[in-house]
Amino acid sequence: MPAEYRIAIERFTLPNGLRVVLSPDHSTPVVTVYVVYDVGARAEERGRTGFAHLFEHMMFQGSKNAPKGVHFRVVESNGGALNGSTHPDFTDYFEVLPSHKLAVGLWLEADRMRGLQLNRANLDNQRDAVKQERRLAIDNRPYARAIVERWPELAFRNWQSSHSIIGSFEDLDAATVADVRRFFRTYYAPNNAVLALAGGLDAAQARKLIEDYFGDIPPHPQPPRPDLSEPAPVEPRADVFQDPLAQVPALVMGYPGPPRRSPDFYALAMLDIVLTAGESSRFYQRLVKGRKSVIQYEANLGWPFAGPADYKDPGLYGIFLLHKPDYRGGQIARQVEEEIREITSQGVPPRELNRARAFLRSGRVRQLQSSRSRAAALAQYEMLDGNPDYLNTELDVLLAVTGGQIQRAARQWLSPRRRTVLEIVPAKDPSRDRQGAVERSEP
Repeated sequence: MPAEYRIAIERFTLPNGLRVVLSPDHSTPVVTVYVVYDVGARAEERGRTGFAHLFEHMMFQGSKNAPKGVHFRVVESNGGALNGSTHPDFTDYFEVLPSHKLAVGLWLEADRMRGLQLNRANLDNQRDAVKQERRLAIDNRPYARAIVERWPELAFRNWQSSHSIIGSFEDLDAATVADVRRFFRTYYAPNNAVLALAGGLDAAQARKLIEDYFGDIPPHPQPPRPDLSEPAPVEPRADVFQDPLAQVPALVMGYPGPPRRSPDFYALAMLDIVLTAGESSRFYQRLVKGRKSVIQYEANLGWPFAGPADYKDPGLYGIFLLHKPDYRGGQIARQVEEEIREITSQGVPPRELNRARAFLRSGRVRQLQSSRSRAAALAQYEMLDGNPDYLNTELDVLLAVTGGQIQRAARQWLSPRRRTVLEIVPAKDPSRDRQGAVERSEP
């Protein structure tokens, strides 16, 4: 961040390996307790897909001193909110509470890190809950199966990245209590976690509470890390997904992205703002308003499961476009390529780049007004980069990106030879299997 927005950060590590980041901010009387574990869907084993997500659910099933249901009741009765989420490379949990209830959130997180209730009844209950979530969020939602399941299969060659983040019914049914306990012992340990606090807190008091609640939790052996390496792309890839739930067609495009924190990483993050951010962006002005071919769109480094903050290579720059039925997917792909090609040949004019910088700066200021957003960023930067101070420095790096850097990065990474395209089209026969079908096609 620029100096006038510098965020106060205190960082330390407990003897058991728990990394802690504190960020006091007394502008509002709330505090966020945010815990992130260094395990996500890309760490799963064959035959145990969906395990990271299943375990996210298990973490709310009670612990040694806070039986099932207590975690929710305690937080909500104190005026707070809580949740958890599963990502490709980590799983996170948070509580947002009144500042004077910080000890409540810390105690609850420490108690389940120390001793989660892992039994058959809880496993069966949450296995069914995950299945129902899959039915509602994936199997019965347009575009979801194409994006969550088919897109990773098409875009990645390494199974660790290409399998579904939510998992299959077969793998969920095969999960045992012994599997769950092994997963907990392997990944849910203080030396495989980061704790971040942001908001109305006293740093010295918070440190004492953290040492008291988390200090005696024993570390576990460091877990193995999966090989995520991808072969170099040798040719474009394309498929068509027949979606019986879709009313209008859509297109997904993606390109293998650069290493995290590399100069090209920052350049592509700025390129995405130029292309897609706000009503002054190229996609909005030229595809939505100009050609009137695209209805809506979204894009990001890491799309659909991450953004620049939690993007981790190997990853993709992904684009999703919902388009009008009188255009074919190949036509939309060519229109997108035209916008990219203009940048690779002519660069980004200074006036347009300045608009992108202003959009980025205002968005970052809004983000940091939330204790939850701040705590999440600090914990993720500590987990993924080993440096939470990126919250203070990365904006300056992004704002310093030049039009020439964007042009060179677009040439390097957004080449048609490296492109993957998935067309999502409404199924012609509404009576066909609701699971969808895949056909070969050229963009």
